[in-house]
Amino acid sequence: MTAASNPVPDVPPAEADHKPSAAAASSRTTSAVSTRQSNIIVSRPVPGKHTTFPPLPRPDDGPDVSPAPASGMYWSKAPVSGSPHSNLRAHTTTLIGSNVYVFGGCDAKTCFNAMYVLDADSFYWSVPHMVGDIPMPLRAMTCTAVGKKLVVFGGGDGPAYYNDVYVLDTVNFRWSKPRIVGDKLPSKRRAHTACLYKNGIYVFGGGDGVRALNDIWRLDVSDTSKMSWRLISSADKPAQGGARERRPKARGYHTANMVGSKLIIFGGSDGGECFDDVWIYDVERHIWKLVNIPMTFRRLSHTATIVGSYLFVIGGHDGHEYCNDVLLLNLVTMTWDRRKVYGMPPSGRGYHGTVLYDSRLLVVGGFDGSDVFGDVMVLELAVHAYYSQISHFTIDV
Repeated sequence: MTAASNPVPDVPPAEADHKPSAAAASSRTTSAVSTRQSNIIVSRPVPGKHTTFPPLPRPDDGPDVSPAPASGMYWSKAPVSGSPHSNLRAHTTTLIGSNVYVFGGCDAKTCFNAMYVLDADSFYWSVPHMVGDIPMPLRAMTCTAVGKKLVVFGGGDGPAYYNDVYVLDTVNFRWSKPRIVGDKLPSKRRAHTACLYKNGIYVFGGGDGVRALNDIWRLDVSDTSKMSWRLISSADKPAQGGARERRPKARGYHTANMVGSKLIIFGGSDGGECFDDVWIYDVERHIWKLVNIPMTFRRLSHTATIVGSYLFVIGGHDGHEYCNDVLLLNLVTMTWDRRKVYGMPPSGRGYHGTVLYDSRLLVVGGFDGSDVFGDVMVLELAVHAYYSQISHFTIDV
């Protein structure tokens, strides 16, 4: 692998004609729905105010969909209303309360720094007015909920890569840049992952434009106005006991989920290979372990969402084409299962966002190699919703 190549592609080969314009990086404008700049709360429509919702579909005019059993998972398209928003890929999708915060990303040409908020009960979109130190347009960054605040790290646009940290207070919609204490910083990157554990955000992998990465950094967020970085794991850092341990290949566009003290890494790509492996990093013991799973699936740019003792993987690219299937990883037995889903599934896509809310998985946006989407697809978990009640289980690897 030469230093001139980019092991984590800026964009997948299929979207080369849709590469965002680097000129958008200088834009800092956002849309506004109100001139008030304090005590702004984004939620469902204001009671007493007339709001036009989309008409309910007529059964006779609906799509020709086979009947589904009451116990079966079911796809449908959410009847969204409210403010118009851009079609998006490589954005972030983060749940706080009943609000889904969708930040940044890009369409076929332009990268954005706008924040859209979807009320997950009413499917009503709003665009809050932002103040403060607003980030530049970004894509392939991470956004992590810490209480009622959102912590954004990294990302980029075109040839630019960043390692900046921004914080959004979702009570007053004010952006700020925390003071970073110390001189240790992770390299600029995008296509990484970030998970919260106790008072730290654990960042794994991504790419810096020259090479793919497989290091882990911890960002201390106990004080969101003053933070510090610490390198937890890297190829150059000895493991516990001084021995050199096995670790995942460098990668980006993977997924990471935190279950207890275990960080679960699945899939991704180094720009040449689409991975099918599952790795677990114990953040308390500082040990990597590869999970031996007989049947595997290659995925990059997918989403993975914890539902009780299962990991629900939706969409992504398998190295050949974009997928729309739903894969379940049983975290107790460490076995994969592909479930039948009824209804009208979304088109195959990657670079979307997924959150779990009220026994549903909400899938926002994405890209299929030619089109960028702005829809919200709903996966009703049906009988599988009881998985979310499973709170006590052990990952034994």
